[in-house]
Amino acid sequence: MELESVGDLALNLILTKLGPENVGRVACVNRKLRLSADEEALWSRFCSEELHLSAPLDPRGDPLPSFKAAYKKWREDFRMYPWPLVKRVKRCWDRLQGWLLTNFPDAAATLREGASEADIQELESVLRVKLPLPTRILYRFHDGQDFDESDFTENTPGGSLGIIGGYSFYGYVVNVNLLPLSKVIMETNHVVQHLGFSSRSNYIVVAASSTSGEKLFFLNCRDGQLHVGTRNLPFDGEMMPCVPKSLISSVHDRNADLQQDAMLLWLEEHGRRLQSGMIKLREDGGVRSICLFPEEPPLCSTAITNGVRIRSSAVFVPEHSDLQNEYLFAYSIRMSLIPEGCMANEMPCNFCQLYRRHWIIRANDAVVAHVNGDGAIGKSLFMRVALI
Repeated sequence: MELESVGDLALNLILTKLGPENVGRVACVNRKLRLSADEEALWSRFCSEELHLSAPLDPRGDPLPSFKAAYKKWREDFRMYPWPLVKRVKRCWDRLQGWLLTNFPDAAATLREGASEADIQELESVLRVKLPLPTRILYRFHDGQDFDESDFTENTPGGSLGIIGGYSFYGYVVNVNLLPLSKVIMETNHVVQHLGFSSRSNYIVVAASSTSGEKLFFLNCRDGQLHVGTRNLPFDGEMMPCVPKSLISSVHDRNADLQQDAMLLWLEEHGRRLQSGMIKLREDGGVRSICLFPEEPPLCSTAITNGVRIRSSAVFVPEHSDLQNEYLFAYSIRMSLIPEGCMANEMPCNFCQLYRRHWIIRANDAVVAHVNGDGAIGKSLFMRVALI
């Protein structure tokens, strides 16, 4: 069969199977193929499949005249990076930003535009590091978070809009945000100088709590691991890894089949937990924030007794833990009535009140603590687990 006899519909179907790069090559063969390769519907499909674009937009969200122009612009702007990794990072940010726009638009508004290559190179020059490839691309999409004075209130002097979120107990509040490159430089210089571990020059501060509770996340630019500081961080620089080392791969090799550092893995898991409802927004005193206490099984336990639903979960608090002696966990217990109400003396009631509490806390199937006392409403508590 001659090429000229192939119908436009069949030809379009063939081109969609070839993919964008081969379509570009096919367009050089003759006029008929060039016209078919320029079809807007074809490039709309490529943009949808590879970049999840429903409109022809450039990487900064500005409109372009066609989907073909949009695809070309994306490939040009990220030509120095492995394309599969660029697509993966975009999916990660799309998931996070999509959830924020729907559920927490105030936090979504704090995301900065992507950093330029010049911005990244300036950080690398000042701090004498080389960012892992996935982290570089993450910053190309969004240069961390930026806050206005209006984001800080009397109830939350450090802000509550961190997209990583946090927890609170006994008046201790943590809310973690992603730092823009300018603050990465400032915080890294300050913290490294304060801690005095100049030999760890490959560590940079990438996320921090802006509330009363100090929690710092460090990225090791050499091996791509993400660390969080412990209680001993100010004294001996103690940190703990956030991601299993076996999952980190080829953080500087542009030709490897798979590149992933702990920063990308951490944000991908965070996005999955938000979308699945594992972690949600909570409101306290009229202030909303992302709460890291799990809300769904298997990390949250649920039971219903006499019409009262009880949910309990815990989070690890590394910044108050000592890896040599004890770990600290904060726990949260939430109570609510089922729609049918509760039962008291076999009589239905539409309200109930907590007078006393008795929690039995277990770790590794062993009872580690009993909590007895009056009912406590609106407070998250903590427990320490000693290492034996």
